[in-house]
Amino acid sequence: MAENRKARAVGFNHVALEVGDIEEALAFYGSLFDFTLRSKSETMAFIDLGDQFINFSKGRRQAPDDERHLGLVVDDKELARQTLEEMGVPILPGRFLDFLDPWGNRIEIIGYTNIQFTKAPHVLRGMGLEGLEKNQKALDELAEKGMAPDQT
Repeated sequence: MAENRKARAVGFNHVALEVGDIEEALAFYGSLFDFTLRSKSETMAFIDLGDQFINFSKGRRQAPDDERHLGLVVDDKELARQTLEEMGVPILPGRFLDFLDPWGNRIEIIGYTNIQFTKAPHVLRGMGLEGLEKNQKALDELAEKGMAPDQT
């Protein structure tokens, strides 16, 4: 009898966000986040997130997102909140730090310290984020799965 094997999903390489204009998207997100532009054309731009990236693609046509969203991890969630407020970007009601970008993409900002998502030490070093650490709750969640940094 043949074994029922399936590929295992292990993470994300990139996310594509549809925007109305590439230059406007780079200006908007560049006002909010520090990032490195990998490459761009008239219809696409790619910004690095360490070993991952976001692809801005020109051509958003659908209505603004309600529940569908991108959870974007940052090193300093409160600084992101402050920057959004300074930019005049409305923060959506609820217990999370969610906003709509100018094209209706719903973005949830999540602090790195508080979640299981983990960058390898060499990736953090390459991003200039060597001191970024997890809080105890996140470490406990990782430990439950056998994924805590000090587990072998």
